[in-house]
Amino acid sequence: MSEHKPSMRDIARAVGTSAVTVSKALAGKSGMSDALREKILKTAEAMGYVYGGEGIPGKPHLDIGILVPERYFAPDSFYNEMYRVLVRQLTEKGHFGLLELLSTETEEALTQPNLVSSGRADGMIILGEPTKAYYRMLTKSGVPMVFLDFYDERGTADAVVGDNTYGTYRLTNHLIHEGHTKIGFVGNRLATASIMDRYLGYYRAMLTNELEIREHWILQDRGVTGGLVMPELPEDMPTAFVCNCDLTARMMMEALRAAGYRVPEDVSVTGFDDYPPGNESETGLSTFRIDTEGMVSLAVKAVIERCAGSDRHPGRTVVGGEPVYRESDVPLRTGE
Repeated sequence: MSEHKPSMRDIARAVGTSAVTVSKALAGKSGMSDALREKILKTAEAMGYVYGGEGIPGKPHLDIGILVPERYFAPDSFYNEMYRVLVRQLTEKGHFGLLELLSTETEEALTQPNLVSSGRADGMIILGEPTKAYYRMLTKSGVPMVFLDFYDERGTADAVVGDNTYGTYRLTNHLIHEGHTKIGFVGNRLATASIMDRYLGYYRAMLTNELEIREHWILQDRGVTGGLVMPELPEDMPTAFVCNCDLTARMMMEALRAAGYRVPEDVSVTGFDDYPPGNESETGLSTFRIDTEGMVSLAVKAVIERCAGSDRHPGRTVVGGEPVYRESDVPLRTGE
């Protein structure tokens, strides 16, 4: 049995502080009293902790920029949660996550983010898809870079994505097995690569089962700038909708109820991501749960390797997930 190696979290628990504070103390950064710093250092020594940034010989820590288009960074967004996981995992490895929100103006002007132009970031993780022109400009900066939850078909940088196509394929097939044949999709297919891939999973399931896809059953959930908009219901209603994310699914359920439809008795709805969690009073949402921890872990590993000088060809890694069936979908009633 191998001997347990103490982590920053172990030290933080022993001292009664946070892992972030421990990381700062070990790296010689400010943000705490001299007494607390000394206590952390003595505790680390007593526990036999050996400090060093993972995978970077001779460098105690890395400053990793986390760039997120601000249109995706609402308090209850999936990317907000993923950012928190990123910071935690970077901290546990002895590195720092530095957030910068990308404004629409900066994106349109193709202006380098401050973390790149200032030379502050040793590497960058781009969370959420900017425009192609912008992220391709970024890859020419010379800063090691990883795309998280999107990819470039030209393979300009490492990318880590969830299994989007398979996820919606599973959800759509689930609805079909419940007897639904009139199924719509909610999501702007051209907004992001993730939404397009999720649409393709829906499309594949419908095509495989020889079911008709009607264009007016493909509803928009966001505008050209990426902001969410309430979907407009068609006159000829399907009996089920596959939505590209849980936020959109909840908007869709709200729109359906406002129009007098019951969910799921009249119309079944599924989401994607399994985030954010709903209130106990809400109808439980059937969805596809993304392995957030796994995606972040691979993105962190990739950016550290790039910072360490890896020159392998950029690749795309797909991380699996699992469907979660709750109360928002039911078998089609007999006679419909």
